[in-house]
Amino acid sequence: MNFVILDLEWDSAYFVKEHRFINQIIQIGAVKLDENLNIIDTFQKIVKSAISKRLTPRFVELTGISKQMMSEGMPLYNAVEAFNNWAGKDKIILTWSNSDLFAIYENTRCLLDNKIQFDIKDYVDLQKYVQNILKSKGHEINSQISLANASQMLSVSYEGLDLHTAKDDSILAAQLLKCTYDKALFETYIRDASSKEFYRRLTYKPHHLTSIKDREIKKEDLKFSCDVCGVDAKRITSWKYKNRWFIATFYCKNCKKRFVGRVSFKKNYDNVQVKKRVTEYKKVENSNANKVQQLPETM
Repeated sequence: MNFVILDLEWDSAYFVKEHRFINQIIQIGAVKLDENLNIIDTFQKIVKSAISKRLTPRFVELTGISKQMMSEGMPLYNAVEAFNNWAGKDKIILTWSNSDLFAIYENTRCLLDNKIQFDIKDYVDLQKYVQNILKSKGHEINSQISLANASQMLSVSYEGLDLHTAKDDSILAAQLLKCTYDKALFETYIRDASSKEFYRRLTYKPHHLTSIKDREIKKEDLKFSCDVCGVDAKRITSWKYKNRWFIATFYCKNCKKRFVGRVSFKKNYDNVQVKKRVTEYKKVENSNANKVQQLPETM
C-alpha cells in the first residue's frame, strides 16, 4: 500500500458552454510514499487549457507558470491518464483540503465529459487530519489552516520548496503527514471517493430554509417557552422572515410577558440545523423602520 499526495493548481477561466467561470486545472503534482512514509517518486505535469489562451496575472505570479508554459502543456485527458498510470492501484490518495476534489469534479464533468476520471478510491483529507492533530496539541484553530501555517506550528521547514507549485506543495504535505502519522487514527479518516454518494455529499450546498411551510420544518421547532417561567407561550403574531430568521411575537399567560421568538433553519446534507433565540419584545418590531417579509400563518 502506497500513499499518494495529490495537489492541483487551477486558474479561473470562462466556460462558454455553461456561461460561467470554472476553476480549470493547469498543473497536476503528486508524491508517492511507501508504507514507511518515505518519498519514492514524484509526478508533475502542466496542462494545456482547452478553453482559454490566457492565465490570470495572480495565477502566474503565484505559480510561476507562464502562458507559454501552459500552451506547451499536455491536454487534460492525457495528464489524468498519465497520473493514473503513475499512481498505480494499491494506494490511498490524499489532498490538502477537499477543494482539489471540487476542481476534479468540475473539470471531469465540464472538460472531459466524464470520459476519464482521476483514479481515486481510498481518500483522506490531509488538512482535516493534520488540523485535528494540531487542535489536540492545544493549538487554537478557527478556520481552515494553510500548508505554510501548519508547517510552522509543527516546526517543519519548507526552505527550498516553491510553494504554490503542485509538486512542492505535495512534498511539504508529505512531511506533515510523516510527522503526525498515527496509523489507527489516520485510518478513521479514510473515505470511499469512488461512490456517487461521496460526490453528492461533497458538492451539496447547505442553505437556509426561507418558507415557513417547508416540509423540512418540524412543528415542534416553531414552539417557544417563556425564558422566565418555562411555560409554553402562545404565538400572537404571524411569522415574518428577515436575514435568515423567522420572527414572531409570543405571549406567556403565566408571566403576562411578551417576547420575540427567532428561529432559523439551515439545511445540510444529512439534517436541518435549528437555531432558536428569545429576545426582548419591542414595539419597533412592528414599525415601518424594521420592515420584514410577511409570511403566511404557520402549518
